[in-house]
Amino acid sequence: MPFAGTATAASITVPLPTIPPAAPRPPAAPRPPAVSRPPVPPLPPAEEHRPVSATLAANEALAARRSRGQPVLPLAFGEAGLPAHPALRDALAAAAASNGYGPVAGVAALRSAAAGYWRRRGLPTSPDSIVCGPGSKPLLFGLMLAAGADVAVPRPSWVSYAAQASLIGARAHFVPAAPGEGGICDPAALGAAVTAARAAGREIRSVVVTLPDNPTGRLPRPATVRAFCDVAAEHDLIIISDEIYRDLIHDPAAPVLSPAAVAPQRTVVTTALSKSLALGGWRIGVARLPEGPLGDWLRGQLLGIGSEIWSAPVAPIQQAAALAFGEPAELSERIAASRRLHATVCRAAADICAAAGLDVPPPQAAFYVYPDFEPWRGHLGRRHGITTSEGLAGLLLERYGAGTLPGSAFGERPGGLRLRLATGLLYGDTDEQQEAALAAPDPLALPWIAAELARLGEILADLAP
Repeated sequence: MPFAGTATAASITVPLPTIPPAAPRPPAAPRPPAVSRPPVPPLPPAEEHRPVSATLAANEALAARRSRGQPVLPLAFGEAGLPAHPALRDALAAAAASNGYGPVAGVAALRSAAAGYWRRRGLPTSPDSIVCGPGSKPLLFGLMLAAGADVAVPRPSWVSYAAQASLIGARAHFVPAAPGEGGICDPAALGAAVTAARAAGREIRSVVVTLPDNPTGRLPRPATVRAFCDVAAEHDLIIISDEIYRDLIHDPAAPVLSPAAVAPQRTVVTTALSKSLALGGWRIGVARLPEGPLGDWLRGQLLGIGSEIWSAPVAPIQQAAALAFGEPAELSERIAASRRLHATVCRAAADICAAAGLDVPPPQAAFYVYPDFEPWRGHLGRRHGITTSEGLAGLLLERYGAGTLPGSAFGERPGGLRLRLATGLLYGDTDEQQEAALAAPDPLALPWIAAELARLGEILADLAP
C-alpha cells in the first residue's frame, strides 16, 4: 500500500518480515581415511585471491608514492582528516585500565547513549535493541550473514556491500539508484530485480541503503524513501540502512527520512563515529535493531556471530564512544564545524569539476564528489586510450599523483567514466593545520587547502580537451 503524507513510526503498519528458517544442521563429516597427504595444500588460482578493499588499496598506493618522495593529491580515501577532540582523548585515557572483555552487545553506558542518540532523531529506541561492534563495517557484515541469501544494493554504492555479500557466499544484485538521488534503490527497479531473481531461483532477503550516500554525496527524497519501503514490505525484505554520514548533511534543515521511521518493524540502522568525529582508527560502531520478532531474532544472530568473530568491542573505546553518543555541547559544536568544513571544500571541488566541463551532481553531504567524465570520452580515448573508469583512475595516479576511485569499484558498468573524489584529506598534514581549517571563517583562503584545490584544477585543465 503506498504511503501518503509524512510517515511516522506510529502511523504506519506494515507486515512483519518473515524470519528466515534456521539452517539445517550439516551432517557430521566422515572420518578421513588414513592415507598420506601432501604437506601443503595447492593454492587456488590467482583470479580467486581476495583483493584488498579498493579504498584501502588506493590509500596504500598513495602512501607508497609519498614514501618515494613523489607528490600526491589524496582524493581516494574516504577519511575525515581531522584530529580527535580533546574530550574524547581524555575519555579514552581515563578508560585505559578497562581490560576485560565485557558483554558482546557492548557495555550498558554505550548502548544507553546510542539509544538516546536515535531518540533525539525521532526514532524511539531501547538500549536492549542496540548491538555494538568494532566499527559499523563488521556489524554490516554480521547483519548480511544473519539475514542470509542474496542482497540488493544500489548502483552505485559503497565498495564493501557487494564484497561482503561475496564473502558469505551470497550475491549482490545491483539495482539502479533513483534518478538524481543517491544511496537508495529506485523503488520500481527494486521490485523488478527481486521478482527476476526469484524467478531465476535466487532469493533476495535484504536490501542495503546509504543515507546520505557514498559515493555520490546525495540524499534520497522522502517520497522516494516511502515508496522504497512500500516495495520492501511487498517483497518481505529486511532493510539495512547505513546512516554513518547522517550528521554530515551540509544543510541541517534538509528533509531527512530514515527508512526506520517508515518501516520500523523491518529496518536495521547502523552508524559509527569514524566520519562525524573523525575516529576511523578507533573502530567502534552501533546497530539499532527493530523492535519485535525480527529484531529479537536478528539480535540473537548478531550476538552469536559477534561472539565468534570479535568477542566484544574494545572496552576503553566504548567508554569514549558513550561520551560521543551522549552528544555533549563541545562535541556537537565539533561536528557542526566539521560539517561546515566538509561542505565548503567539497562544494569547491565540485565547482572546479563543473567549470572544467564535467557532469557532477551537487554534493549534499559528507565529503564526496562524483564527477562523470563522459563529456571527455572522445578526447580521452583518442589521446590516452582511456575508455573505462579504471583506466582513468590509473592515468590520474601515474601521471599526476592524484588518487581517486573508479566508478566500477562502486558497481558501475565497466565502460563508465565516473570517479569518486574524496576531499576529507585536504585539510592539512598536521593537527595544527586541521584545527585551523575547522576554525577558519573561510577555509578556502588557507594556503594549504587553496593549493590542493588549485592542483585539482591544474590537473583537469591539463587533461581536458
